[in-house]
Amino acid sequence: MTALPVRIIFLGGLGEIGRNCMAIEQGSGSDRSIVLIDCGLMFPDADMHGIDLVLPDFTYLREHANQIAGLVATHGHEDHVGGIQYLLRDRDGIGHLRDSPLPVYGAKLTLGLARNRIEEAGLLGRIDMRPVQDLEVVQIGPFSVEFIPVTHSVPHAHAIAVTTSQGVILHSGDWKLDLDPVDGRRTELSRLGQLTAGKGVRLLMGDSTNAEEHGHAPSETSIGPVLRGLFADHRGRRIVTASFASHLHRIQQIADAAIADGRKVATLGLSMKKNVRLGLELGVLRIPESALIDIEQISDYEPGQICVISTGSQGEPMSALSLLARDENKFVKLGEHDTVILSSHAIPGNESNVNKVIDGLLRRGAEVIHSGIADVHATGHAQAEEIKTYLSLVKPEWYVPIHGEFRHMMANGRLGEQMGLPHDRVVMCEDGDVIELSDDGIEHVGRVPAGYVYVDGIVGDVGQGVIRDRRVLGEEGVVVVVVTVDVQTGKVLVGPDIITRGWVYAPEAEDLLDEACDVVSDAVERAFASGVRDVEALERDVRRAAGKFVNERTRRRPMIVPVVMAT
Repeated sequence: MTALPVRIIFLGGLGEIGRNCMAIEQGSGSDRSIVLIDCGLMFPDADMHGIDLVLPDFTYLREHANQIAGLVATHGHEDHVGGIQYLLRDRDGIGHLRDSPLPVYGAKLTLGLARNRIEEAGLLGRIDMRPVQDLEVVQIGPFSVEFIPVTHSVPHAHAIAVTTSQGVILHSGDWKLDLDPVDGRRTELSRLGQLTAGKGVRLLMGDSTNAEEHGHAPSETSIGPVLRGLFADHRGRRIVTASFASHLHRIQQIADAAIADGRKVATLGLSMKKNVRLGLELGVLRIPESALIDIEQISDYEPGQICVISTGSQGEPMSALSLLARDENKFVKLGEHDTVILSSHAIPGNESNVNKVIDGLLRRGAEVIHSGIADVHATGHAQAEEIKTYLSLVKPEWYVPIHGEFRHMMANGRLGEQMGLPHDRVVMCEDGDVIELSDDGIEHVGRVPAGYVYVDGIVGDVGQGVIRDRRVLGEEGVVVVVVTVDVQTGKVLVGPDIITRGWVYAPEAEDLLDEACDVVSDAVERAFASGVRDVEALERDVRRAAGKFVNERTRRRPMIVPVVMAT
């Protein structure tokens, strides 16, 4: 008997770092059932002027809101769970369209990290959080979903094994093979190997982030001795460390090094404070209460008695570390007796922001140590030899590289072929692709909307047109041409006047501006002479004349804004 086909819809995370979101779908019409895996955000590139966050396009999910059986969160990083509140919040969002709150499954820590943002948005009533244990199997609609422990840079991460009508689909999550993790919780290789029994794994979707990197990722515990050495070398100086607020294993090692050096520990940044509290409540962090002080108390101690653990390792403009670099933080003022340790690595696209923060910290007089100077960071993603080990263990029938820029995914696909997968069994996909797994194999069966959705402040879905306009304004400037006319007599009454920002400096370019006014005036008079009386048509003529003049005289293309006022 032919089994029902299963579709996988990729909504983000393929060809980019972030926005991880996909749907696994079985059935059709009223029998359609969907399980989501992750719903993350992406940090904006430098040319996304004024944009705070980038989200997946939720159009397809809105269209099938009541067929979504649940959302599975692999781990608590923002690029995997940071988009959930936006999935729920907008006017036509899932939270409004569903008949009941959206069930979300994940480790207790994962849900706790996601909960912070959802609670801030006032959306807890639209979500049903269901914590799971390692190796627990839950039924989500027609899908049997198993949570397999993996090691990553945030504790309690999972790979997800989804049993469907077409067999087991395995989602690797973000992972690495750390044989000596901080908490002793290793990637569950034995369970992954057991999946090969019977019909085996029909489809593996594997993390590509470090597929280009040879060898094995270093253990997270390798950072501890480096930190202890740095604390010893900088004894007598105040130490400020920066890390991801979700990287509780790193925070634990920083705290251990500080306490061993006789220091008190204070957190800086709201998310760091919340996550440390959450980690302590769940027993993920083990920091004596006597070692923790409030950030407002640090002035009561000598510099050598203090360690501050701060947010802002990615150079986010309003983060605690960025405020420190600009001397705008109300709790901490840096000087020549401070050492700042960036225990992180810049996410691709954030390098410029991180470099600016380092420059600012140095200008304050602090000494700065980063991963280019000392081994203060270990990646949380598997490298080539680990991926090959995973492939040899799981032996998937089909392989789809996910999570990473396209070059990372291509490198991951080549690793699949090196481990014996036929070329046509390694399927390259992009955001928006829909693939179908059937008795006959895998084929591409269509596409869904999967473009960028921009978030600017509290405004969602800022369009490409707005981004394009901001790019022009930022790079070329704006020229506003104002002219008042009498459309009855066909005469120019006032102007043209030209106001410019970012094109030329007006006081130094009066002759050029006067010439531009003459060109526009001539264009308006020619339009009147040809019988044009419509304001919109006049504005088009003004824009065309001004744009041609500006381009010919300055070889630049600022935004031209014509304003024709008619009496």
